[in-house]
Amino acid sequence: MSETIISADVVAGHNAKRKADLERDYASLGERLDRRGIAIDAILGKVEKFGVAIPSWGVGTGGTRFARFPGAGEPRDIFDKIEDCAVISQLTQATPTVSLHIPWDKADPNRLKQAASRFGLGFDAMNSNTFSDAKDQERSYKFGSLSHADAGTRRQAVEHNLECIEIGKTLGSKALTVWIGDGSNFPGQVNFAKAFERYLDAMREIYAGLPDDWRLFTEHKMYEPAFYSTVVQDWGTNYIIAKELGDKAFCLVDLGHHAPNVNIEMIVSRLIQFGKLGGFHFNDSKYGDDDLDAGSIDPYRLFLVFNELVDAELSGAKGFNPAHMLDQSHNVTDPIESLMLSAVEVQRAYAQALLVDRKALEGFQEANDALMATQTLKTAYRTDVEPILAMARLRTGGAIDPVAAYRAAGYRAKAAAERPAVAGGGGGIV
Repeated sequence: MSETIISADVVAGHNAKRKADLERDYASLGERLDRRGIAIDAILGKVEKFGVAIPSWGVGTGGTRFARFPGAGEPRDIFDKIEDCAVISQLTQATPTVSLHIPWDKADPNRLKQAASRFGLGFDAMNSNTFSDAKDQERSYKFGSLSHADAGTRRQAVEHNLECIEIGKTLGSKALTVWIGDGSNFPGQVNFAKAFERYLDAMREIYAGLPDDWRLFTEHKMYEPAFYSTVVQDWGTNYIIAKELGDKAFCLVDLGHHAPNVNIEMIVSRLIQFGKLGGFHFNDSKYGDDDLDAGSIDPYRLFLVFNELVDAELSGAKGFNPAHMLDQSHNVTDPIESLMLSAVEVQRAYAQALLVDRKALEGFQEANDALMATQTLKTAYRTDVEPILAMARLRTGGAIDPVAAYRAAGYRAKAAAERPAVAGGGGGIV
């Protein structure tokens, strides 16, 4: 039996006060869905099995180019981060795995595995970091890493990724995510073709180091930290990379890594169609790569992405097995609360997409009935699936209202008492 950080009595008492109302709401929703030919228990069963990984870095307070304002009870190391992730998993029952970032989370892999197993947690994709310099690092990544003009710097970046694979093998991970900040800030600063070819050569070495049962996720981003050009700037380049590397290479889609107004759900469809969708970093965006809480700005877009995912799931798309992970920065909220709500929002989009009348939608599409086709999606999106999500948490041992239970438990205050306060600071252009 896995350990829990928040007392089971606290969660049980919290649920006891809400259970009767939830059961009535669930029964009422079940009746309405039944009239649409949908069995609510079937949807519940799928939601109970759905999970999204927590990024280890997400449980700390983020920052901006201007400043960082640490919160109370900041995790001191990866072992504190694992405890915070365990709280999220306990209360939501939707985040069974943690995604590590090396070297930020570097520690004895066996200790890490033991620490996570205490709480029944596993490890998702490993994430390498060649976009910032680590302490005592021999060569700097200021002017790039895997695409750097200097062969020694490229070798250092390749070796770092291979080390991430070795750590992940001990932890039971099955994937490596590679995102680089390589690019340029001025026209003429780099030769586009040479930089990309150097990147591909370096990635081929990393790919060769993958175990047979691993996948390699490459991540594109339009801009930042380089602003004139980036080496892996869009999904088309990302697709080329995955095709060049081989069958174990896939594209990872971060919802904030696109130009404004880009049709992300269509990109998802294309990558599914050609067997190269690896997974997601879920967050939300108002202006760019804002890393806001998932579903906080455009929940309909999140639903439309899941509409494509569910369509592929139900149609049995070949090789369809996307990884799901949150990737957020929390500057003004408690990171644990934000991550809990984001996990719920991802589940919500999945549940809503399961309600789409696929047969009716296909009929309207074939008949060129644009109005009724879009209304079919809206009918599913407008359905309040909260009773399904809450019932899934109740049945699997979580909290009906995760944030309320978390606050009642006083976890943040306890963490603040045990963990030394962290000083804030300026950064970036200030």
